[in-house]
This record gives sequence, C-alpha cells and structure tokens, in this order.
Amino acid sequence: MRVALTFDDGPDPDWTLAVLAALAAAGVTATFFVLGERVAAHPGVVRRTLAAGHAVELHGFRHLRQPELSVAEARADLDAGLAALATVGVAPGRWRLPWGQPASHSAALADAAGLALTGWTLDTHDWRGDGAAAMLAAIAPGLVDGAVVLAHDGLGPGARRTDAAETVALIGPLVAAARAAGLEPAALGAAWPVPPGNPELTSAHVNGGWEGRQA
Repeated sequence: MRVALTFDDGPDPDWTLAVLAALAAAGVTATFFVLGERVAAHPGVVRRTLAAGHAVELHGFRHLRQPELSVAEARADLDAGLAALATVGVAPGRWRLPWGQPASHSAALADAAGLALTGWTLDTHDWRGDGAAAMLAAIAPGLVDGAVVLAHDGLGPGARRTDAAETVALIGPLVAAARAAGLEPAALGAAWPVPPGNPELTSAHVNGGWEGRQA
C-alpha cells in the first residue's frame, strides 16, 4: 500500500533543500520533476536530492505549454532537458509535462525518448498559497493505494505565492495521514501506474481560465 509524493519546478536553492529536510525528518522518499534550466543553475541541489535517495525525473528544460509548441520546438526543449539531466548523471524514465497538458505530439516524443508521461491523482494546489492544513484536508479523501500527490518545491509560472513554506509544512502531516490510512510514501517506481496528464484538465479548463494553474 503506497502513495507517491512528487514535486515539480525545482531545483530551487532554498525550497528544494527545505523540502529535502522535511522528507528526511519524516523518513520518506519522493520524486522530483525538475526543469533543465534550473538543473543547469543548481546542479548541486540535484546531487543532494539524489544522494538522499530520491528519484529525479524530467519536467522539461523550460516551463512551456506543449500545445503552444511545434513538434520541432517541443523536441528541442525535451532534448535540452535530457542533456541537462545527463550532466548530473540522471537518465530519466518519466516526463511530467508542464501543467500536465499534452499536445498531439507529446506521446510520440515521449515514446521516442523512452519516457513515460506522468501526471498525478491528487493536487495540493500549493501554488495558490493555501495553508498546509487546508491542503491536507482537501487531498486526504483521495489518499488511497497508488495515489500520486502533486506539490511544488519551486515557484513556477502562475504561482500566487512567494515561497514554498506551506508546502514544507504540509509534508510531516501528510506523511502522518498517509500512514494512518495504511499507506507508505515512496518514490515512483517504473511499474507504478500513473495517469499521463492532469486529471482535472478538460476543455472547460482550457477555454475558461486554465491558464492560472501551475504544475
């Protein structure tokens, strides 16, 4: 019985390290979906993440919306992200698209690179600046075997917060709630079944204000 804790938009020289400390205090591992341009800026943070036993996967080189990119542009961003991860010794097996928003070419690009498109099942919406208690109350009903929790250790486009302090504060109570439900937090394994994109993404979101969401 497992639940995955996942974090997007890092590495951040301040908040990724704070998240790592909170995860260590809770005695759990997680999966970090990183941006290549931030890997290039903060390679030491990625190395510390790996040394602590966490998984590092790809979010992209930049935080770009796939449907707004041509195939060539999307491939170039993907290749740049993979190259950045290679500099810290990471060959990712998963790719979480920014906003969990695929384009018609995303699946083929992922397949060609040997990557599994990876979404989530529970969204903390921490980018809004919600408090830790409110985030836990919102996601607690969905803490079931195989759940994948989305949070952010970086401040990406659309964020309404100026720090990730409430995300850090959420980790301990979230781990406790998961364990109370008989679930052990763990990093995503290769065989873990995960939706390929954002489960909340519908045409209504795209046409009616989706742009504010962050992932």
